[in-house]
Amino acid sequence: MGTIGHPLRPFEAPATAYAAGHRGVDLVAQPGMPVRSPAAGVVSFVGVVVDRPVLSIRHGEDLLSSMEPVTATVVEGERVIAGQVVGVVATGAHCSGSCVHLGVRRHGQYISPMLFFGGVERAVLLPLAPERVALAPIQARGWASR
Repeated sequence: MGTIGHPLRPFEAPATAYAAGHRGVDLVAQPGMPVRSPAAGVVSFVGVVVDRPVLSIRHGEDLLSSMEPVTATVVEGERVIAGQVVGVVATGAHCSGSCVHLGVRRHGQYISPMLFFGGVERAVLLPLAPERVALAPIQARGWASR
């Protein structure tokens, strides 16, 4: 058996809570491959959602990771450690037969799982070009009263 690999499709934050987006990353995987817990935690859900087997683990700091399609080898309430085998890749996801979808929520909001794997570059704010500053004074942006 191989190892779950690199991302096939990145996280794409939706514009609003109900807008289109990709609320996780798809990682290269084949059915039958072992799935490991991304961090220590407690298994909070094992079951089928729509047509795919899902496994969710609650971690500290109000983090929840969910993986699909994964046939769990653990049960709800079980404590797991980082790297522990928690299931095997199944079929039924949007990229059935070629990936595992990993989603992460903090305080109920989806965030990029790559934040925890060093795959997101730091944001760097750049100054506006001088001609843009002249066209967009602070008062025009509603900051004059602050």
